[in-house]
Amino acid sequence: MRKRLFGTNGIRGVVNETLTPQLALRVAEAIGTFFNSGEILLGYDGRTSSPALASAVASGLAATSCTVYLAGMAPTPAIQYAVKNHRFDGGVIITASHNPPEYNGIKVLGNDGVEISRSQEIEIEEIFFEEKQKRAEWNKIGEIRKLPNIIEEYIEAIKKHVDVEKIREKQFKVVVDPGNGVGGLAAPRLLRELGCKVFTINANIDGTFPSRPSEPRPENLGDLAAIVRALNADFGVAYDGDADRAIFVDETGVIHWGDRTFALIEKEFLKQNPGETIVTPVSSSTLIKDVAEAYNGKVVWTKVGSVDVSHKMKEINAKLGGEENGGVFYAPHQPVRDGAMTTALILEILAKTGRKLSELLNELPKYFIEKDKVECPENLKEKVLEVLYEELERENLKFDTIDGAKIWFSDCSILVRPSGTEPIFRLYAEAKTREKALELIKEYKEKLSQIIAKVT
Repeated sequence: MRKRLFGTNGIRGVVNETLTPQLALRVAEAIGTFFNSGEILLGYDGRTSSPALASAVASGLAATSCTVYLAGMAPTPAIQYAVKNHRFDGGVIITASHNPPEYNGIKVLGNDGVEISRSQEIEIEEIFFEEKQKRAEWNKIGEIRKLPNIIEEYIEAIKKHVDVEKIREKQFKVVVDPGNGVGGLAAPRLLRELGCKVFTINANIDGTFPSRPSEPRPENLGDLAAIVRALNADFGVAYDGDADRAIFVDETGVIHWGDRTFALIEKEFLKQNPGETIVTPVSSSTLIKDVAEAYNGKVVWTKVGSVDVSHKMKEINAKLGGEENGGVFYAPHQPVRDGAMTTALILEILAKTGRKLSELLNELPKYFIEKDKVECPENLKEKVLEVLYEELERENLKFDTIDGAKIWFSDCSILVRPSGTEPIFRLYAEAKTREKALELIKEYKEKLSQIIAKVT
């Protein structure tokens, strides 16, 4: 198998184990060689290791004659917007998104702020593994400069895409939970500028994530839900560590997974833009397809990973994309996941409809989603999939092979896919009842385990 640096979303590793400053420096030299002495924006999230790794990356980029602009600590989508807005040749973000605090990562952006394509990742990997880094002569080392105010520019950009006055009229009460991540640098300020009364919890930046895990999952958001109810707020919103994903709590305290709020945005978007295409990974709920069919839109499915969604949106010029984990891609602003932009879109929907979030979400078709995983050695994943495809064909089942196997039934579905970051297969089942979803998980977990045993 070809050596890899990049996973589903950038380069990730445990700090000072699989991701060291030395490795970051060498990777940065490969990135700098790829960008050929370009102007590169560098920013980072609030993890304890981020400043040190950013320093190593800045040195590696400068060593290849790139000019490095330091954005400092900021949400990932703010850095992405700044790359595009200031017309840099590319960007690098030090972030591990929602991973636990001992992790960090390196995300590489093209000149439009979108993460580089899979083929460009391979180019950087070839430079790295074949040691083709082009280090500059001593007198051609790149400069390292500062770029201030990117968060202010980012907030102003978001406001251009929503009806600010309509939102301000409503004076919404919102509880924001950045989970000790960099979302606290932008979202509360944006909401205040949109006329909201903002309450924050866990808004102090702390790279150890003491308040809750950095991934905003329903089981982590009990405090947020309780405070929304106690304050009689209009809704609550929680972000992941780098603030490109948003999970919402309605005014009754019910926590909604990302599919449902994305489907609500999709519904209102298609009402205004009939015939548009929605881009989403195969891990998303059938709900997305249901809404598209009901409101004269169509769905294009992709592999799992924000990179794949962004690049498919660029390829077909789609304006809206989304993921089940709370990532919404609104291309009129930028075709990347953006937690603050997502929040502004939800505020605009509430303002224009004059209805409560719970009412709007409860009108959507209801599916129950269950998830599980099965351990599988990396070197067996490909063979396991081949055998699974053969068995599904023998059973005459309808399935897609965009990313693993998405198996469609009349009223339910299950996705079985190899993880891009761990030696496991992930299972995502959905059905009209929880019992049916659990039944699917049980059936395919057993089937997968038998196949793994067979090919071992």
